[in-house]
Amino acid sequence: MNDVPHQRRKRYSGKNPRRFEDKYKELDPNLDPATVAKVIASGKTPAGQHRPILVDEILERLAPQPSERGADVTFGYGGHSQAILEKLGTTGQLLALDCDSQQLPKTEARLRALGYNEEQLLVRQSNYAGLSSVLKKVGWDDGVDFLLADLGLSSMQIDNPARGFSYKNDGPLDMRMNPARGVPAREWLEKCNEKKLARFLEDGGDELRAEEIAAAIKTAIDHGPIATTTRLRKVIEGALPKRVREEESAGTVARVFQAIRIAVNEEFTALDAFLGKLPTCLRSGATVAILSFHSGEDRRVKRHFKEGFHAGTYSEIAPEIIRPSPKEIGENSRAAPAKMRWAVRADG
Repeated sequence: MNDVPHQRRKRYSGKNPRRFEDKYKELDPNLDPATVAKVIASGKTPAGQHRPILVDEILERLAPQPSERGADVTFGYGGHSQAILEKLGTTGQLLALDCDSQQLPKTEARLRALGYNEEQLLVRQSNYAGLSSVLKKVGWDDGVDFLLADLGLSSMQIDNPARGFSYKNDGPLDMRMNPARGVPAREWLEKCNEKKLARFLEDGGDELRAEEIAAAIKTAIDHGPIATTTRLRKVIEGALPKRVREEESAGTVARVFQAIRIAVNEEFTALDAFLGKLPTCLRSGATVAILSFHSGEDRRVKRHFKEGFHAGTYSEIAPEIIRPSPKEIGENSRAAPAKMRWAVRADG
């Protein structure tokens, strides 16, 4: 006889659950593995989780070996780090950085539970632009044998409406990678003048209607702050021609949200600072791989590697961009815009 007491299905007020934690059953894969499998089979990413991109290609290029030490400067959900740690075994070491004060402890706890101790996995809260400083603090002054930087936004940030990154769910207009620092997007928009905003939309989102949308945003703010993601989306849509196609409208909204996120977090500034100090963080013969998801990021990485190769800083650079295979994109649609470039530090 089964002695386990029967538990009634959770009831919600209204027709559907409203809270993010209640709505997405895949947030806890142990509770509903069938839902997780169904979401993955559809080519989507389970809510609150992250599927690492180009894992095999990254491992092939970085080729982490036991006794080596490396760095994953964008820890995120830890998918890439986990794959690297498996290659490093018990004698290798991995330094993991992330500036997200909310996600970092969760990811560290997940990998600690898999058996990776503090000798094998060193976790530090820091933007990747501060890598050189962190290396000195942990005693790795001469750098690392390999390095990975995944510049993409993690699925945990995208999927959680409370973080304010996505236009698909209503939430506070925040967008900060590190919620403990800087100002939320709603305040940033209020302080940014129209001309500067248009430039950010063009540079960070490749947005052709940057001036019209910037004007619409500032006009809307004159009648009250844009406090939510839904209101910002409606303002953007209202600035578009009436007969614009639905796909084009969604694309514009996505580009504007991306540009504002990049500006709020000063991502281009951080990337430039990171690239400026990158060679000093690499041992002779070390390989660095960088994943980017935006043309502005990729241009900076490409230029840095190309100039470094001609200057003799790098002995080899990727001859062409490495992209996800059609199979990977079919299984994970968020992989589609990914571009990977790599370089090898010259001796000396």
